[in-house]
Amino acid sequence: MTADDAPLTGVDADGLRELATEIFIAAGLSGRDAGAVAGHLVEADLRGVDSHGVSRTAVYVHRLRRGLVEARPRFRVLTETPVSALLDAGNGPGIVAAEHAMRTAADKAAETGVGMVSVRNSNHCGMLAHYTGMAASRGLLSLATTSAPASMAPWGAKDPYFGTNPVSYAVPAPGDRPDIVFDMATSHVAKGKIILARKNGQSIPVGWALDARGRPTTDPDAALEGTVLPLGGAKGSGLALLVEVLSALLSGANHGPHIPPLYDNDEHPQGLGHFFLAMNPAVLVPEEEFAARVDRMAEELAALPAAEGYERVCLPGEPEAERAAHRRAHGVPLSAEVRAELRAVAGELGVDAAAAAVLDGAAGTPPAAAGAADSAERAPR
Repeated sequence: MTADDAPLTGVDADGLRELATEIFIAAGLSGRDAGAVAGHLVEADLRGVDSHGVSRTAVYVHRLRRGLVEARPRFRVLTETPVSALLDAGNGPGIVAAEHAMRTAADKAAETGVGMVSVRNSNHCGMLAHYTGMAASRGLLSLATTSAPASMAPWGAKDPYFGTNPVSYAVPAPGDRPDIVFDMATSHVAKGKIILARKNGQSIPVGWALDARGRPTTDPDAALEGTVLPLGGAKGSGLALLVEVLSALLSGANHGPHIPPLYDNDEHPQGLGHFFLAMNPAVLVPEEEFAARVDRMAEELAALPAAEGYERVCLPGEPEAERAAHRRAHGVPLSAEVRAELRAVAGELGVDAAAAAVLDGAAGTPPAAAGAADSAERAPR
């Protein structure tokens, strides 16, 4: 059996969150900030965004211990109006800064109808769906973007200039429906998926990236030496430019090739920028009417006949919500490589071995129930 097809057994999500929290406290974060970062990473794993889950723990800890990320940052509001703010994140953890920024944008939207916050002097902020989902849970429409180190050649260029430059939006859904949450890289695939493939000893599909000589490759090492490709050619490239403007140029953050890398960089802080927008639908249409229209659209989409090869038509966020429910019940699948890395980091920091014991137990689906519980894991990502 190869690394590509080895089964991944499940780890209890609550225990994994506790372990990650202990690791980040040992690395210097406050209890509150450690809990925020750990909770975010486990949420990403629960939703199936494994490239932004606890596999990021080691590099986050490494940069904290090297002093490249401030463990106890001081946030500064540089400019502010009733509907906007520019935040200097003090080179602190990006997840902590981004949560603060989206809360601020949502608070402003609750007061005025619209709130937007730009962030600079920040770091990798993880999965953008987390932040837009925060606003949607308060009944707000939301948008989030972040810049990233250059890894994608613009349309027609050979060399990287843009990062994978993700964008996320969320729409609050009425009743028991999960909120509509969309999150995508403007590259064909998030660079983190290639990094995770390398960590797990896996190949990558043709079409994800080019090597340093501009040739298609299935080797993640060669891909990381080359460039990822924009999603939809010129269309993804154009969206990446917009994300760069919103995230970096508006905030005064580093942009494009001027952003130091997250990995293999023991000298420079990243100086990333983010952008967060929240809007109360009631500024344009009564709340009840908007909710009813969203509900009707969702029902109409769900009623469409599925194309060949698909079980049903899903709204953005539905597969992730189903996968999260499945993984809460049956465990978060982690590769042996990621488990070993977490054990090593915990050991280096002197984290209680009892906390790391969660990595030893398999909380996976019992064999008799595997077939019934499988469908959420196969949902499109």
